[in-house]
Amino acid sequence: MEYISSLDKAYNLPLRRKVSILGSTGSIGQTTLRVIEKAQDIFQIIALAGGENVYKLAQQANKFRPIYLCVKNEELVEELKGFLVDGYSPEILVGISGYKEIATLDDADIVVQAQSGAAGLIPTISSLEKSKVVALANKESLVLAGPIIKRVCKKSNASILPIDSEHNAIFQIMNPRGFEGVEKIILTASGGPFFGKQREFLKTVTPKMALSHPNWSMGAKITVDSATLMNKGLEVIEAHYLYGASLDEISVVIHRESIVHSMVEFQDGSIFAHMGIPDMAIPIAYTLNFPKRLPLKDLKLDLCNIGKLSFYPPDNETFPMLGLATKALEMGESYPIVLNGSNEVAVDAFLSNKISFLDIIKLNNMVLDAHKGVNISSIEDILEVDAISRIEAQRLIERL
Repeated sequence: MEYISSLDKAYNLPLRRKVSILGSTGSIGQTTLRVIEKAQDIFQIIALAGGENVYKLAQQANKFRPIYLCVKNEELVEELKGFLVDGYSPEILVGISGYKEIATLDDADIVVQAQSGAAGLIPTISSLEKSKVVALANKESLVLAGPIIKRVCKKSNASILPIDSEHNAIFQIMNPRGFEGVEKIILTASGGPFFGKQREFLKTVTPKMALSHPNWSMGAKITVDSATLMNKGLEVIEAHYLYGASLDEISVVIHRESIVHSMVEFQDGSIFAHMGIPDMAIPIAYTLNFPKRLPLKDLKLDLCNIGKLSFYPPDNETFPMLGLATKALEMGESYPIVLNGSNEVAVDAFLSNKISFLDIIKLNNMVLDAHKGVNISSIEDILEVDAISRIEAQRLIERL
């Protein structure tokens, strides 16, 4: 195994750090700001990108007063200005060019990439090309472009610090030890709200039911992915690229308590586990203040109160999305791109009540089966395959 990037840039960050956040109005972005608010002597927000939620973005901006803001399109600019307090006039950027500028600001010491979905790919690549330290929560960037990102990091000496709780856990275990003697990476999964349910029950699942995660507070898309186990499938692909691990070196276990966030097994049978309460503030704080830790006194784990930790194998028959993601990775670089694009369309259709919960699985299978593998050598290749997969998914939705 070999980590995807050098950590030289991350180890040499200044004590007081200037931070840009892409996706500040989403779940990860809001938690990042919650962490920073408690440590404003260490961090300074210089830029926030918030998409379409201009009211939430304005609330954040009025509190932290960044120099730059970014919204999805020109129509939102005047609306955003109307929510800003008198006397505060940040530069407002727009669209993909605005996101790229936020991602590459010279003054930014850390870029937090908290966008959801494939939209985060180009800003992520832009940050890494500019030799930034990227705190990465956008797993789709690695799913779509893992090999390209590795090449970019090698050329630019950029650093990636993973925010995803599972990969952050592995990173914390591995960072002081290295990969010598590692046998396997073990990803934990909560099993979502439908653990133990049979396929007949899944026919009755509504968006409201799928969004009721037992342990974590997350955005809608990732919560649905957790319910189908697609989220864990994407994390397997992410682990393959992030740690250079083969599929034989990655396993998944269901862990209902969400206390063990992942594990690493060594050749002598030792297993190191990262434990903590299910709150994203913990991995976010570690990446922001790397390699030191921030005091988070309100997030302490009481082992006696937990009582027990349980582990189960995943039910791949009832929840086949985990296996489908593994299959996509085995089939070639273009297949995870297709699966990710199809799944984003399928989840959106489910949340809009256009298809059923089980149709997400059916649709992803159909789009993946229809794809004929192609060579991926550039970002343009990725965007083309992604676009085609989305068009095919939309076409099939009309036939379901």
